[in-house]
Amino acid sequence: MKKLTYYTLISVVIFFLSCSNENSDFIMNNSDYEADSEDLDTDGLPKVTFDVKLPIISNTQEYIIDLNRWDIPNNGTNAIKTTTNLQAAIDWAHEENYGRVVLPKGEYLVGEDINDIYQGGIEIHDNTEFVFSEGTILEIDTNNKWNYCVISLNGDNIIIRDGTIKGDRDTHVFTPRDSDGKTAHDEGHGICVWNTSNQVLIENMKIHNLTGDGSLVLDAKDVTFTNNNINNNRRQGISIVGGTRIEIKNNEIHNISGTSPQFGIDIEGGGREDKDIIIQNNYFHHNTGGDIVNTSGENVYILDNVMEQGEGSKYVDGPIVSWHKTHNIIARNTITMVTGSANGRLGYIQYSGGGDKGHNRATYVHDNICNSCGMYMYKSSDADVRRNKFYGYFVAFSEFENVILVDNLVTYSEDHPNLRFCWSYRFNEVTGFASGNYLGDAPEELPLSESKPYTLQCVLDGW
Repeated sequence: MKKLTYYTLISVVIFFLSCSNENSDFIMNNSDYEADSEDLDTDGLPKVTFDVKLPIISNTQEYIIDLNRWDIPNNGTNAIKTTTNLQAAIDWAHEENYGRVVLPKGEYLVGEDINDIYQGGIEIHDNTEFVFSEGTILEIDTNNKWNYCVISLNGDNIIIRDGTIKGDRDTHVFTPRDSDGKTAHDEGHGICVWNTSNQVLIENMKIHNLTGDGSLVLDAKDVTFTNNNINNNRRQGISIVGGTRIEIKNNEIHNISGTSPQFGIDIEGGGREDKDIIIQNNYFHHNTGGDIVNTSGENVYILDNVMEQGEGSKYVDGPIVSWHKTHNIIARNTITMVTGSANGRLGYIQYSGGGDKGHNRATYVHDNICNSCGMYMYKSSDADVRRNKFYGYFVAFSEFENVILVDNLVTYSEDHPNLRFCWSYRFNEVTGFASGNYLGDAPEELPLSESKPYTLQCVLDGW
């Protein structure tokens, strides 16, 4: 979809404004827009135009690993022997063309010394469904390495499901790194989805106690996470460091805390491409950094999630954070904050573009419920904000071009009387259009203009 200019965005609101002659004249006098209605759904959101491909494993031949034949301990002891022999069984099953490999019930301790910074686990080959029997645990042995993968995926068409992966966070030895003396050790991962792995499904797993991330996605395509419980990891729940067509759906991601950034999901390509990502119907809570941060992703859909700060938990950044020049569709989420973050009680914040106020695509914020929180976007442009409910906090834009603000509700909080008056709908050097917004029970007239930046007088007065 092409870049949405202010005039393109205006085309989307014609239906909502048709009852007002003044607003209709405003729209119709802008004749140089080109409607892209085929790209929008009935709620005015960009349609999802991509499909995340699931693994296709046509071979249903099953091998239940014979622990006696391969001499594999399943009582949580002897990591070197377990790793060597379990890997041998997995390799053999792949060579014999088994499409489904089942790990019998038990506790398996793995870990192999690869080099000074990396501790190896086990590898799963292409065209394999790797299934944990009920109650089965795969655990990395205590180590002092910066990096490890309990499971590393090696190839396309892989399914991992129905088990528990456990890290060594409680017993890890944080040895200083020779190069700089640092001890973050933040690259200990549960499941590593590398650039050689595409069409991957991770389903019904408990992934916890990692020194780094529950899962790392690195330059992979068509990866699906569904019905997993990812918790108590030090750095992230899931890190996407280069990923195309990623779906994260129906998971519980919680209690991420220990070393920055400490988010439930972090999209941070570092120069790699992150594109076509759906994060939907997940439950986030007690995540120290925040729930979702998008630093580099394009075409990222954040839909229908529940995000709760949780009693006794403190956010560093906040529930949803996006960086400048990312593309976000944020809709129908329910966000609840308790004590706020370093950014205040902002359920969504888009960080500044600095001196570059342009934006590559419009940001859509529709139909969200923010309990005791609001939103803030600054030094950027192009936003479509509709039908949100911000209970007990404010909506703010600063040095922002082309915002459409339609049918939103802001309410005051009796617990925060200082946020009244100037802090409800707050503008500093903002252009755009507003209609149908409410402050409590009363309509709130917001005199935004297409051409003349608007600033509240109380902002000028220093309130």
